[in-house]
Amino acid sequence: MTEIDDLPSLRVLIVEDDPMMQLGLEQTLMEQPNLTLVGQAEDGYLGVEAALKLKPDLVVMDIGLPRLDGIAATQQIKQALPDVRVVMLTSHTTETEIIAALSSGADAYCIKGANVDRLLAAIAAAQEGATYLDPQIARKVIEHLKPPTPTSNIGQLSQRELEVLKLMVEGYSNPEIAAELYLSPNTVKTHVRGIMNKLAVDDRVQAAVVALRSGLV
Repeated sequence: MTEIDDLPSLRVLIVEDDPMMQLGLEQTLMEQPNLTLVGQAEDGYLGVEAALKLKPDLVVMDIGLPRLDGIAATQQIKQALPDVRVVMLTSHTTETEIIAALSSGADAYCIKGANVDRLLAAIAAAQEGATYLDPQIARKVIEHLKPPTPTSNIGQLSQRELEVLKLMVEGYSNPEIAAELYLSPNTVKTHVRGIMNKLAVDDRVQAAVVALRSGLV
């Protein structure tokens, strides 16, 4: 999987209301040579304003924010700036909040208190267009979803498509899947498109959810 050091220079905005957490994030990000902190905001409204003004590559977003929560802020940012990646970094772990955050457009969901490497992995995965779910969150997503039905579309996938889907769930980007399976990037794109069509989903997060629900991983 892609490491944070392999990414190009990224401009990052922090939206967090806890001063100690803000300071910790700032120090963590400044230690990474290819991450540049371009701004900080203490509530959801200010976070949206800062994102629209600064146009960062990536936003590290808390959920429990004053005035406008992080889920609503993420939705507004994604509507205005769909290419901006959003990494949720939060202590909130209820199924409702997890599903709502992913539905709002969040690209990654990381739990506060996790080690720094996990946050950096989430940033790297999000920036590469992959989906990152903290292991605790992945389990909660599975628990939230109903058991698979006998008519699950997962059975329509070819063996190669199943291999590609498993790597998608693990957060691999298309180039990484190509390297792992010794395929061309165009072939991987074709498989990803086929997977989404067969599963009747619109994006990689939804495909990952179907795979988790079906017990594929």
